Amino acid sequence: MLVLADRDAAEAVAEELAERRPELGPFELVRDALAGEDDAEDAQWLVVVEAPVAGWSPAVLAEIDTFLADHDGWREDG
Repeated sequence: MLVLADRDAAEAVAEELAERRPELGPFELVRDALAGEDDAEDAQWLVVVEAPVAGWSPAVLAEIDTFLADHDGWREDG
């Protein structure tokens, strides 16, 4: 899962990642409200990416992490 602060960032990341790494798509965008928060602004957006059958190579993970850092996001396993 790729975690981003807002929907616009999540959509931009999904679009750009699909162009860079089409073999990873399609991607699902999911709104993840923070526990105990009622305000819609207190939500993260997730870009769900399925792991390849062979698993992730360290080079691809590093590329994704760098790309996410440019968008103030991060990667979480799960």
